[in-house]
Amino acid sequence: MRRALLRTALASLAALTAVVSAEASGRRQVHPADAAENRIIAMYGNLPACEDPAVLGEITSWFNSREEKFWGPLRAVAYDKIKPIGFRPLGDDFIPRRFCTGRVALNDGTLHRVDYSVRENLGLFGYGWNVNWCVSGLDRHRSYAPDCKMARP
Repeated sequence: MRRALLRTALASLAALTAVVSAEASGRRQVHPADAAENRIIAMYGNLPACEDPAVLGEITSWFNSREEKFWGPLRAVAYDKIKPIGFRPLGDDFIPRRFCTGRVALNDGTLHRVDYSVRENLGLFGYGWNVNWCVSGLDRHRSYAPDCKMARP
């Protein structure tokens, strides 16, 4: 009787410890069957790095196109201080994302922070990856307000 009660208490304590540690890390506990890797169209988190030329080229292309079409003469010319700030921070059952930040130099000589995420299976027709980005001070429609906070994890 005592052993059964002790086993039950220890099992409850172990479960509580797992929940507390998951909450302390900021990530939810996910049953392995619910992970993105186990979906019909599996997602493994094989994403390019933050400083990958293809990723930065995608940001440059979209930024320059938007500025030319709607706002004026600004163009992105270079990037520096690129660093990752999160990989799958929302949990293993969400679409894999790599969050990054850095600085972009514009053709007017100013430097702005750029926050972006590389997201799996969100490219054209759900194939490949794409980039979601925000340049601080140039989020004119406040899509990621305040100050690009919504583009970060």
